Amino acid sequence: MAIILLILIYIAFISLGLPDSLIGVAWPAIRADFGLGLEYGGYISFIVTMGTVISSLLSGYFISKLKTGKVIAFSILLTSLALYGISKSNTFILMLVFALPLGFGAGSIDTAINNYVALHYKPHHMNWLHSFWGVGATAGPFIMSFYLRDSNWQKGFLTIAIIQFVFLILVSFSIPLWKKNEDNGHETDLAQKKVKIFKIKGVIYALLIFLVYCAIEFSVGIWGSSYLVINKGLVVADAARLITLYYLGITVGRFISGILSFFASNKQIIYGSIVVIFIGSIVLLLSKNTTMVWISFIIIGLGLAPIFPTMIHDTPRNFGKENSQHVIGYQIAFAYIGSAIFPATFGIIFSKVSINLFPLLIVVLAGLLLLFVSMLMIRVRKNKLEEH
Repeated sequence: MAIILLILIYIAFISLGLPDSLIGVAWPAIRADFGLGLEYGGYISFIVTMGTVISSLLSGYFISKLKTGKVIAFSILLTSLALYGISKSNTFILMLVFALPLGFGAGSIDTAINNYVALHYKPHHMNWLHSFWGVGATAGPFIMSFYLRDSNWQKGFLTIAIIQFVFLILVSFSIPLWKKNEDNGHETDLAQKKVKIFKIKGVIYALLIFLVYCAIEFSVGIWGSSYLVINKGLVVADAARLITLYYLGITVGRFISGILSFFASNKQIIYGSIVVIFIGSIVLLLSKNTTMVWISFIIIGLGLAPIFPTMIHDTPRNFGKENSQHVIGYQIAFAYIGSAIFPATFGIIFSKVSINLFPLLIVVLAGLLLLFVSMLMIRVRKNKLEEH
C-alpha cells in the first residue's frame, strides 16, 4: 500500500506541474488574439498566484477538516474546471475570473504533500517527487506548442483540462489510503497546532529564499518565451519548445540531485545549485546566438532544480517537526507571492523600458538568493549552538 500511495503522490505532482507554465508559453498568442499589451501577462499571473497564496496559508485548516486525500482530489478538480473555463474564454476578463480557482487549486495540495514527504521520506524522494512536478511542467509547454503551430491556444488549455480530469479519477482512489495513514499518524494534530511563524528564529530567511527562488523560476517561465520572440526573433512555437527544455532541465536536475543526495549534504547541493544558476544567467546575458540562448535556459533549469525540494526537506530539521506543516505552508505562500509580484513587476518594466533587461534581472535575483541562503545557514547554525 505504501508503494501505491507513493505512486499516487507522484501523479498528484505531475498534475500540479501541468498548468504552471501554460499561460506564459501561450501568452504571445493570447495577447495577439485579444490585442493586449505585454504587461497584461503579469496581471493574470498575479491573480493565479494570489489564489495559490490564499490556499497555502489556509492549508493547515483545510487539511485538518477535509483530510489530505480529499484536499488533493478537490484541488485537482478545481484546476481542471479552471483550465476548461480558460479554454472557453472569449475575453481577457473571463480569463481573469478562471485564473483565481486555477491558483487556489494548487496551494493546499502543494503544502500537504510537501510536508508529508519531508516528514516521512529521505532527501532523494523529495527531489524525485519534485522531478515529477517537472514532468508536468515540461509536458504542459510541449502540448501547448503543438497547438500553437495554428495559434490555437484554446485547444491547448482544453487538452490539459482533460488530462487533469483523468488524474482526478486516479487520485480519488487514494483517499482511503490517506485516511488510514492519518488515522495512524499525527499530521492532523500538527495541522491544528497554532504556530507563531514569524517568532521562529531564522524563518524569515527561509521565506525570503522561497520568494526569490520562485521569482526566478516563474519569471523565466513567463517572460522567457516573450524575450525569445521579441529579442531573438524566434517564432512562438519554437520559443514554446525552448521553454519546454527549460522545464526539462528542472526535471532532469531534480532526478540528478536525488542521486547526489546520497553523496552530498543538502547544504552543498543548495550552494552548488546557486553557482549553476549564476553560470546560466550570465551565459544568457552574454549570448549572441540562438544556440547559446538554448544552452543558457537549460543550465538555469538545472541550477534551479534542487533548491525548492531541498529547502522543503530541510524544514523539519531547521525549525522542528512540530512546526513544519505551518512553516511549509508559509514557505509555499511566499514562493507564490514571489511568482506573482516579480513577473508582474517585470512585465511593467519590460513594457516601459525594454525586455532586453530580462537576463540582467535574473542575475540580480540569483545574487539575492545567495544572500538569503547564507543568512539562513548562519541562523540555523546559531540555533543549534544555542540548543546545546
